[in-house]
Amino acid sequence: MFGELRRMNMRQIALQILNILTIGATALMVWKGLGLVTNTESPIVVVLSGSMEPAFHRGDLLFLTLPRNDNVAINDICVFKLPGRDIPIVHRVLKIHQDETGKEYLLTKGDNNTRDDRVLYDRGQMWINKEHLVGKVKGFLPYVGMVTIMMNDYAWMKYAVLGVLGFFVLIHRDLMFPSISVRCLLPSFLTWCSKLAADFKSSRGECINTVGSECTIRVLEGIEGVESLLINLT
Repeated sequence: MFGELRRMNMRQIALQILNILTIGATALMVWKGLGLVTNTESPIVVVLSGSMEPAFHRGDLLFLTLPRNDNVAINDICVFKLPGRDIPIVHRVLKIHQDETGKEYLLTKGDNNTRDDRVLYDRGQMWINKEHLVGKVKGFLPYVGMVTIMMNDYAWMKYAVLGVLGFFVLIHRDLMFPSISVRCLLPSFLTWCSKLAADFKSSRGECINTVGSECTIRVLEGIEGVESLLINLT
């Protein structure tokens, strides 16, 4: 593994780093695209506690949407974020209150809690505004988010996973560069095959393996869509 990394030149390392950045940028664009489609800043969240059991368990992955028409009803399971707090809460709408202007406010409660969420709100606050909503739960995948919880609970695990993934992508050049095989079917032409491999290496590839009459060349540039080349000299 480390030998593979040492054999890489600066150009190849730069290309692999660019590949990693491209993957990250693509993931970010997908996330932002989901946010636009679902009308919420967090289209996917992870349940962090057991307050909604048995409906949802710790580690469940929730998919959210935020209704554009403000249509929230009693018994809807919503995710909301209280002012000054970073972690959103996943609870059920218990009551809806309407003031004299027609504006609606919500009272929430966890299914597994004995009391409503007024103990979580700011002192003297009886309801939450709809502006506090992050989204309504539309679907879930059980326990898929446990990996995220473990990485949050153990910071070293987060950096270890990111480091291993980055190192794996960096050293596996086959993800970036395809290989072609040049095979001479007659032993008398092995010298010619070696010269062909050297030509590829000097111009647009490198010989990464030679076994018998076969030389495998990793293409670095100049050839697209070529997976193998069989030279039949019989």
